[in-house]
Amino acid sequence: MPIESPNIFVDSAGNIGCEDSPADAQQLASTIPTEAKANSANWVANAAVLWDHRRSLVRVGAIAFIVGLLIAFTMPKKYESTARIMPPDNSSSGAAIFSALAGRALGGESSGLSSLAGSLLGGGKNTSALFVDLLRSGTVTGHLIDRFQLQHVYHKRYVVDTAKRLARHTTVSDDKKSGVISITVEDTDPRRARDLAQGYLDELNLLVNKTNTSPAHQERIFIERRLRGVEAELERAQQELSEFSSTHTTLDIKEQTHAMVDAAAKLQAQLIVGQSELDSLRQIYGNNNIRVRAAEARVADLQHQLEKMSGTSAPLPSDGSGDASVGSQSDELYPPLRQLPRLAVPYADLYRRVKVQETIFTLLTEQYEMARVQEAKDVPVVNVIDPPGIPEKKSWPPRLLLTLVLTIIAVCATCAYILARHRWGRVSAADPRKVLAQQIEITLRNRLDRFWPNHRGHDEIR
Repeated sequence: MPIESPNIFVDSAGNIGCEDSPADAQQLASTIPTEAKANSANWVANAAVLWDHRRSLVRVGAIAFIVGLLIAFTMPKKYESTARIMPPDNSSSGAAIFSALAGRALGGESSGLSSLAGSLLGGGKNTSALFVDLLRSGTVTGHLIDRFQLQHVYHKRYVVDTAKRLARHTTVSDDKKSGVISITVEDTDPRRARDLAQGYLDELNLLVNKTNTSPAHQERIFIERRLRGVEAELERAQQELSEFSSTHTTLDIKEQTHAMVDAAAKLQAQLIVGQSELDSLRQIYGNNNIRVRAAEARVADLQHQLEKMSGTSAPLPSDGSGDASVGSQSDELYPPLRQLPRLAVPYADLYRRVKVQETIFTLLTEQYEMARVQEAKDVPVVNVIDPPGIPEKKSWPPRLLLTLVLTIIAVCATCAYILARHRWGRVSAADPRKVLAQQIEITLRNRLDRFWPNHRGHDEIR
């Protein structure tokens, strides 16, 4: 047969009753455990106390809701701008091939050796972790503080405090699987948040280029220094050749020698013909005839031109000074024929130096351009997946959630205060805990009277 349950009720004091009969109530109460009755009594008593103060709880909840709204709407808005980058893969094909060969040669037990081979050839370098550390470095932070004047924006006196504030507003994280790095910057100005995120990318590029230690970079630096030295030596050799050519009127020794020899041969032939004519005229007309004198003058002029063209065999002056015969050669349009062998040696030496420096300069220029191209290939370039944009929605504060949380906290605190006061009021005056609390209260009031003697008068007036 089915068992019919009696109508049970629990009063505010925690007593259990039954509507059917008192005997059933006593029998039912004996069957319920003592702990369950205590818990039920406490729950009912607390609910009754809170229900008696429901108006106060409603007022506290309404006030807390309004205050929460005010706090939420007075808090400054914050915006987040995020940039996502993908660092380059530094593992070269040579490292991959060497690692594969090591693994195939030693079988399945060579995973450690193959990874070691890859790391020795550059394949084990974690670029993501390196970029994360560079983004968090003091160099990048300092440049951003100076670039955007963050000390004035954050109202900080010291750069260290500004850097800590910027670090709290910046989140740099990397995905372990894909290696993608996310840079999130939070700021009260959406445009400044975007500019700070872009500034991190710019400073990262500059720092990577500055701290590049690849072999191509070192080669480029060496060639660049050598190129500067060769360029200075080439300019000095060209200046010396120019001064020598200007002083001694030497443009091209070979061509000048051929031209001088041809001109001297022509003058020599004309001189021989003139002397033959002079001898024949002397035999015909004698020495005092005008035609003989004209022939003699022409022969003398040819001899003077030939001597002038031939010059002397005296040594060349080292500083441009010397005797009159040699010093007057610098005023001529061309060097003397006898001095050409002497001029050929220093001219050839200067000309060779110029050509050597020009050749070295040309080769170094080609190598320098190739080194720059190789350096550009070796430098890890930041590949931007998602550039930072201007955020349209705020990221903080969540006004509704903040208001509800503050309201719930205020209501819960008020409930706890009401229950604690109710229980404290039911404690007997002879209870040691209440006696101790009263003594502490009296001591605190006496201390308060000592430091603030007029507060009790104000309390009495109120």
